[in-house]
Amino acid sequence: MVERPNFPFVIDEAYNPYRECIQGLANEPITVLKLLADAGERLSADSPLARLDDVTMGEVVARLRDNRPRIAIIAGSLDHPAHLLDRDHILMAAARVWQNGGVPFTFSFPVICDGTAQNNIGQSYSLASRNQTAAIVNVNFEGHSYHAAYVLAGCDKSPSAVLAGLAAADMARAHRGNQAPAWALFAPAHVLKGGTIPAATAKALRDVGKAARAAGHADLAEDIEENMHYILQCSSDEAFAGQLERALNLGLVDAATKRRLLDELAGATCHTKGGVCAFNGTGNSSRTLLAAFGLVPPELELLTDLPSDEAVMSGVDSLFGLLNKPQFRVSEILRRNFGNLVRIHNATGSSSNILLHLPMIMRHAGFDVTIEDYRRVRQDTPVQEVFAHSLTEGRDTFVLAQQFAAGQHRGMESLYRVLTDLGVAMDLDAPTVTGGTWRDRTKDLAVPVDPTLGEKAVIRTRPLRPRAGVEVLTGSFFDNAVVKVSGMSDALYDHFDDHVFVVRYYENEAACNADFARSDLVEHLGRTEGLDAALIRAVVTRNGGNPDADHKTMLEKGWLSFAFIIAGQGPRAYGMPEMFAPSQNLRHHRILESSSILMTDGRYSGVTKGACIGHTVPEAFDGGGIGYLHDGDVLRLNLSSARIDLLERAAFLAGEERPLDPAADAGRAPLFVERQARMANRLLDIAACNLMDGVTDAARGVVPLAVDRRATRRLADA
Repeated sequence: MVERPNFPFVIDEAYNPYRECIQGLANEPITVLKLLADAGERLSADSPLARLDDVTMGEVVARLRDNRPRIAIIAGSLDHPAHLLDRDHILMAAARVWQNGGVPFTFSFPVICDGTAQNNIGQSYSLASRNQTAAIVNVNFEGHSYHAAYVLAGCDKSPSAVLAGLAAADMARAHRGNQAPAWALFAPAHVLKGGTIPAATAKALRDVGKAARAAGHADLAEDIEENMHYILQCSSDEAFAGQLERALNLGLVDAATKRRLLDELAGATCHTKGGVCAFNGTGNSSRTLLAAFGLVPPELELLTDLPSDEAVMSGVDSLFGLLNKPQFRVSEILRRNFGNLVRIHNATGSSSNILLHLPMIMRHAGFDVTIEDYRRVRQDTPVQEVFAHSLTEGRDTFVLAQQFAAGQHRGMESLYRVLTDLGVAMDLDAPTVTGGTWRDRTKDLAVPVDPTLGEKAVIRTRPLRPRAGVEVLTGSFFDNAVVKVSGMSDALYDHFDDHVFVVRYYENEAACNADFARSDLVEHLGRTEGLDAALIRAVVTRNGGNPDADHKTMLEKGWLSFAFIIAGQGPRAYGMPEMFAPSQNLRHHRILESSSILMTDGRYSGVTKGACIGHTVPEAFDGGGIGYLHDGDVLRLNLSSARIDLLERAAFLAGEERPLDPAADAGRAPLFVERQARMANRLLDIAACNLMDGVTDAARGVVPLAVDRRATRRLADA
């Protein structure tokens, strides 16, 4: 007999549908028996989890009738790398739920991989899938009347979706009043170990670089050499794809060689055990989000493989310890930890996509939270960057997990301790799924990071730099947008602070990518419509450069700078896809990175580096000013004041800088009408069932309008 912790084995609530209605009591026990039979067959005989007592139809029926804890073990689909180990983990958790006197159930949901969906229509389905997943999870959780969830959290936006669905259930139950709250605990998927470029492929890439240098294209050679320092992940593969396309256009490789090298890179990228990619993209930023919210027990926070029996037992036991305690309901944990999460997000340089997912989660929980609440917390309690994550210096997330396993830091607990020691006002009395507060969890943590790690430490006790996180911008032609300043070097930040740019406007990312790969890029940019000698001189002079230099020198020095605008990518226009390929091609193009920025009403991958501005509200399709810009416009970016403005051209040429709203310029209206018609026609690319025309804007999380209407509670008043 396995010893059971002293948990409340009966949930305290007025209504038990399995007692009041015989259909559920008749239908569901066989699913429980099958799940536990699979656990008995698959778990090692040596495992304490394999000892399952009294697994009978009568016992299952009795537990359901008596309102024992009904625990949903929620997982993802096996066509996503993050979920390859889910089945074994499900069976381990199910066994422990049964041992603790509960009733285990499991269900999985489809998960679209944002990496796989890059550069195809799948990116236009990504946010739609997030909202649909929230609804699906809510439907199953509510429809089968589960009390709590043990969630095998995956990658990209799916963890936020599951959390939102559970939060919505908790909100509805509070209104109904006859059911217990919803409780949840998350076990993030293990980290995927980065790959290594095969020796023969590496030699071939170096040969391409040598050929580029010999042909006078040192910038391409240096870009390839730099990218070879990265661990091999899908993100670095994308950069190689752009670089090899440039090499093809320059006649340095043929199409067959390009294809062969890409195939070799792809085959060496992912470890067969799968997991969440080791870069600090949205997948691992979601891990950070869940842990910062207090929803992850420490033993399950940073895994590199299937968790141990002891870790799963401890996690399930922690979940049982929350039951019948309203102070640990999902919505209360979210409310109390919202400010903490914003501070941790900034300190760790996490994905800008979280600024979509965070309002979405909170609005599903009934809280009237927008991007402005994020900005308020960021301004009221500024934090410094303490996360030395690197894909080139041996400090990726897999290494972070290895250091965690070795006891050299305690993950989220160490981050809370570090920020507290630095004077950041963390709410240490906020509840967590361990059953205690952050104060309880960190009070014995005198040394948050092993000092012997030195420069190998991912978590630092001393700030790396004063700037961190994601900045919320405003300007003359939009209400708000975001830029990940943690993805910009100090030199790039300073260079682009109070800087002007010439606009190049695109209606899709493919056209922008094609321009970035052109063999005559410098000349092509010089032919931008509206870019005459007078404007070049004015821009270069304003940016502190030499207006008599040649165009290539102007670009290399960052004096002649371009703002590549990719509009018509918002939620209602096209599902808000990621502009990942353009951002990677900009980041790994020496000339462009030093001179130019991207701006879109779409979004970016969480791993994006460089000056990439996204989530522009209002979006072009809804009449936002970004849709009225055109080639040759002049934008002024001031990062210190968090603004980007369109400048009136005639005044700028005369030495004055007057901000302008392009939507108020009647002369631009015909151009916008033509663009909007093309956007409307392009919507036919997307299946009607996945159109996002009934959602809020990005500042409110791109949530269904019904969810938005219910989000009326203030964080301070709840």
